[in-house]
Amino acid sequence: MSEKPLQSSHQESGSQPGSDEREHGSSRRRLLFVMAPVGFALLAGILAVQLLGGEPKKIPSALIDKPAPEFELPPVQGYDVGLSTADLRSGNVLLVNIFASWCGPCLVEHPVLTRLAETTDIPIYAINYKDAPDNAARWLKRNGDPYTRIGADLSGRVGIDWGVYGVPETFVIDGEGRIRYKHIGVLTEDDVQGTILPLVERLRQ
Repeated sequence: MSEKPLQSSHQESGSQPGSDEREHGSSRRRLLFVMAPVGFALLAGILAVQLLGGEPKKIPSALIDKPAPEFELPPVQGYDVGLSTADLRSGNVLLVNIFASWCGPCLVEHPVLTRLAETTDIPIYAINYKDAPDNAARWLKRNGDPYTRIGADLSGRVGIDWGVYGVPETFVIDGEGRIRYKHIGVLTEDDVQGTILPLVERLRQ
């Protein structure tokens, strides 16, 4: 009588060779599929916090205490005058704000600039950064215009010369046209009261 061949442990359990490895690989792929969007969302959140009020503000500018870069920009569509370096050498302490209609944080800080223009005599100049001309004009008409002068930096070349890190940015310029302070991100009321106004007062003395 011939002996019945012994079944392997895989056969006894009803599984095929390599099934454990396949299940492990499938589980790992499912985990990666779930974790990838979670990781992306976390990274996006960190970057948003930095842009709106975190680490980017601490990035120093190589232009501090140096003359503003030479530039001459045409006006925004529908406006009569643009902005140039000569306008910054007026003898007055002023602000230069970098903004764009496509910039969500710019809309957040816009009421702060509007109140600043309404309650102080500090001129606020602006560089409209890489914006479509008609979009910029509509944005200003819809949200109000706190600016004394605006130059249209259509190509972004002037922004590069100013070392623009991200929009919005705000610079404090002394009466001789030198950059004395750079604020990256949304300008808040706390920033205005705690930093901008005291600095302007010191520079005016």
